[in-house]
This record gives sequence, structure tokens and C-alpha cells, in this order.
Amino acid sequence: MKRVILESEMANITPDAIEKQFKILKRFVDVYCRKHHDDYDNGPCSECCDLIEYSRQRLIHCPHDPKPKCKDCPSHCYKPEYRQKIKDIMRYSGIYFVKRGRLDWLVKYFFMKNGG
Repeated sequence: MKRVILESEMANITPDAIEKQFKILKRFVDVYCRKHHDDYDNGPCSECCDLIEYSRQRLIHCPHDPKPKCKDCPSHCYKPEYRQKIKDIMRYSGIYFVKRGRLDWLVKYFFMKNGG
């Protein structure tokens, strides 16, 4: 049974799983930005950096334990415009990583019980 974590309990959660999810998300955004934005200069553009930071805050403050996959979450915390952008990024970058043999990331990110 899933339980909602109170804000006061957030300090008790180890950041390891969140940090792993964040690194994968950051890599997905990096791949997308490199292909779709002209102002990618050795790193994501300002729009993508904003999305990365927004996503980090959403991951850190997720009230669910264990964290469900975002698409299956009962309470979506992303604003609609960020949610659509993340969907577009995941769609593009997911195909990119599949073509390059990074199935391990996709399995961990999309199919693990606590995979976000």
C-alpha cells in the first residue's frame, strides 16, 4: 500500500534514488536539447536548464512513497506546459537511447516499481 509522505518526513528520505532518476532525466533533456535547440553550446539551453531545475524540484518534493511513475501518479505535480515538454523529451530521447543500446536506462526509468 502506498503512503503519502508529509513535508516534515522529507528529510528522512535518502536522495540516492532521486539523484539517479535526476541524472537520467538530465541526460534525456541534454540529448533532446542538442538536437532541437540552436543555442546548445556544450550544455542545455536556458529553456532546458529551467525545465531541468523544475523537474529536480518536483522529484525532491514528490509526496508519494514509493514514488510512482509520473504517468501513473494520482496527483500530477507538473504544470501542463512542463508536463507536455517532458513527454516530448521522453519520446524523442527514449527512441534515441533505444537505437544506441541504452535499454538499461529505459528499463530502470520506465519499468522499475520505484522508477518515477
